[in-house]
Amino acid sequence: MGASTAKPSGATVILIVVGPAPGALSAPEIAREISAAGHDVEVILNSEARLFVGPSAFAGVGNTVEKPSLNPEVVIFAPAGAGVLARLAYGMDGFDFGDAPVFAVPDLDPETAKHPAVAGNIEALRRDGVRVVEGDGSGMASSHEISAVVLGNLGGPMAGMKVLVTAGGTRERIDSVRFIGNRSSGRMGVALARKASRLGADVTLVAANINSREPGVEWVPVESVEEMKGEVMGRVGDSDVLIMAAAVSDFTPAEVGEKKIRRGGSDRMTLELVSTSDILGAVRSRNENLFVIGFAATHGDPVPDAREKLRKKGADIIVGNDISQAGIGFDSEENEVCVVGRDGVEFIPRASKDEVARSILDASLMEMDKLDKEKR
Repeated sequence: MGASTAKPSGATVILIVVGPAPGALSAPEIAREISAAGHDVEVILNSEARLFVGPSAFAGVGNTVEKPSLNPEVVIFAPAGAGVLARLAYGMDGFDFGDAPVFAVPDLDPETAKHPAVAGNIEALRRDGVRVVEGDGSGMASSHEISAVVLGNLGGPMAGMKVLVTAGGTRERIDSVRFIGNRSSGRMGVALARKASRLGADVTLVAANINSREPGVEWVPVESVEEMKGEVMGRVGDSDVLIMAAAVSDFTPAEVGEKKIRRGGSDRMTLELVSTSDILGAVRSRNENLFVIGFAATHGDPVPDAREKLRKKGADIIVGNDISQAGIGFDSEENEVCVVGRDGVEFIPRASKDEVARSILDASLMEMDKLDKEKR
């Protein structure tokens, strides 16, 4: 089945072909994530797939069609059961999408996945250039994994950039069981890594004490400030952009107990603290051409602190937020920030951290463009 209409200039159409398998329940979320990245989504629902999910589930994120209205930029078969995989492998799927990249997302139980015929079909698809997105062996890959793989192959305004992101909250050991830490969940930094990846960047995330991993980015776990500094300094030389979104401890114990410190007979204990390393300062002193985005968490108006940090650290942008406000402090789903650059301040009103992340990156891309024009 060929597409009937040429794609208009500037439009990027992603076609999702939903097959009859339990993973069809995840198809609306896949459509939602791809649509949120700025792409147009069309959905073909296999007749039997409608037993799992109906057209109304795609309202607002994609158009359900019988055949593509435009030439698709990318085609995703998700879910793809054993029958769909076989028809794709033997060219019996009835579709003709020209040179559009095709992604197949198997939805198979472990026994079916091991069957020689099924495994052979998957290998045949790979040989034919189909990108197979597999899960962990217990079913279909998650919607986040699928979106990350697809969007990471599409390019975008950050295509070709290497972006290094820090996220989470560092911990400084007191003894073998205790530490000094903070309440950062890492959500803001992870959202920035996710959005940069989906805008085409090659992203590495240095994650301080974050349990869940973000698909589509290189994940580097750390615990302390010194561990984070080592990873950042070792990687930043190959990066185009550094986003320091982690909540980095300002102090660390002067001495660390090798065992658990016991209470003993006293009701008091004195803990001597010393300053931790200034990662941002060290980075800027050795990487003059790196585009640096820093963060300043403040109780009250964040703009004065952000301006001061912009000057002291030599960053290109400082993102300030008022952590005293309910609902936008540490461990919150939403944020509200001020993006402070050389030429002024942009206020980003309260929204989900994913939305705020996109606005921060948009502001950063504009600043990069200004700097690039100045250098010409």
